[in-house]
Amino acid sequence: MTNTSKPPVVSKKVLVPFILVTSLFALWGFANAVTDPMVQAFKKVLELSNSEAAWVQMAFYGGYFCMALPAAMFMRKYTYKTGILIGLGLYAVGALMFYPAAITEAFWFFCLGLYILTFGLAFLETAANPYALAMGAKETATQRLNLAQAFNPLGLLIGLFVAQQFVLKKLRSDNIENFSSLDEASKIMVRTADLMVIRNPYVIIGLVILVVFVLFLLCKMPQSKETGKVPDVRESIFILIKNRKYAFGVLAQIFHTGSLIMCWTFIYLYAEAIGKDNVSAGYYQMGAFVVFTVGRALGTYLLRFIASGKLLMYFAILGILLTAGAIFIFGIIGLYCLVGVSFSMSLMFPTIYGIALGDLTEEQSKIGSAGLIMSIVGGALLPKLQASIIDIGGKGVADTRVLGVPEINYSYILPLLCFIYITWYGYMTYGKYDSFTKN
Repeated sequence: MTNTSKPPVVSKKVLVPFILVTSLFALWGFANAVTDPMVQAFKKVLELSNSEAAWVQMAFYGGYFCMALPAAMFMRKYTYKTGILIGLGLYAVGALMFYPAAITEAFWFFCLGLYILTFGLAFLETAANPYALAMGAKETATQRLNLAQAFNPLGLLIGLFVAQQFVLKKLRSDNIENFSSLDEASKIMVRTADLMVIRNPYVIIGLVILVVFVLFLLCKMPQSKETGKVPDVRESIFILIKNRKYAFGVLAQIFHTGSLIMCWTFIYLYAEAIGKDNVSAGYYQMGAFVVFTVGRALGTYLLRFIASGKLLMYFAILGILLTAGAIFIFGIIGLYCLVGVSFSMSLMFPTIYGIALGDLTEEQSKIGSAGLIMSIVGGALLPKLQASIIDIGGKGVADTRVLGVPEINYSYILPLLCFIYITWYGYMTYGKYDSFTKN
């Protein structure tokens, strides 16, 4: 009698290394969540426009784009563990740079720290995602990655809590009415104090990362480096481009990451348009992270019964409906719709990742992983474009109206278009459409 039971998602022999790798998903989730509110914080403290403040996200997600391919090329020669150690080191350096940045009070210095920090995150994600896929049977790879990614929202929630309780609540510039009308001497005093407040969580997480670095250094990790001939990079890239499921998956990941950051970063501006302050808006973002966490857990469970492409399509359709609500319903109901969009996005990153890399060898996956991590640049480009739309009528968020709603509402047409494409990608990669998935 043939044993048809499904292999375990994570075997006992790799349980401890898998737990360590899974902790990385929470650590970069923390960095993502604590940085999103900083767009609004820097805007207030340094009196920037929406478009200028969006350079925070440009620096943060631009670092992914610049370092993902070098990270992948490095790991084609060395192990995933080595890549993780380098990633943790860069993460710590970038976070600790906030200390001298706060002393100089230079916006570009903070952005540089974020840029280097995400060099480290690029190494971590380029290593950890395919490493999680490889830590077990291929049949359970996508489910295993979703399990590891399920801890990413935990980092998001902790990061947002820290940003809200220890940064936004303590910003004097946000609690002073008509801060921009203060005399220059008073502004300097407030600005200096507020930049120190912004500095603190990054310095603390930098020290925590150094501890995690030591844990990885001491722990014996499964060997993942292949000993055979390493294929040519150009040859690997050519093979990947010809793989339609992978190539269109990179574009889907660009749109997913862009929509994720747009919905999370500018929820503060959306809330501002209906009279909510930054601290109150933080509670709505926390709600978004909670439903994101629930969606990730539910999606991981449903993948046992529903094909990944099909489930991706269902979640993207839900994203279309909720984003339409956020655009055309002005007020608290529209804000609730925007919070709900996070549920639809919860499944997308690991599922697109698993689908796109599903047919690749381990060596192809290292280059392929880099392309998918580089696609996080969508989180830099699309929010910058959305910020430009919001600035059409001025520095406010409701300076002009179209179809009865302010510019902050109709700027969400960008994530709506992203979800339409992701719906198509899920539909076309669903198992029965074999002609699409063939190389």
